[in-house]
Amino acid sequence: MISRLTKFLTNHLREQKESYFVHMWNAWKLAGNLLLVTSKCFVHSFFPFLFTKAVSSKIEYLGNLARRLR
Repeated sequence: MISRLTKFLTNHLREQKESYFVHMWNAWKLAGNLLLVTSKCFVHSFFPFLFTKAVSSKIEYLGNLARRLR
């Protein structure tokens, strides 16, 4: 069981061409950005005049980031 998990993990990291900690850092950055966008979107749903361009531009940025990290 452990060897299958290790093989799965190392294969994924090798495919991404990243070390464990670089991969972790990139995942944390993405998660933090998604949390920020989610929060802004939630606020925007109640106050449509706030964050009118922030959410769409951040989603575009995250899409570009995800494509670059592949």
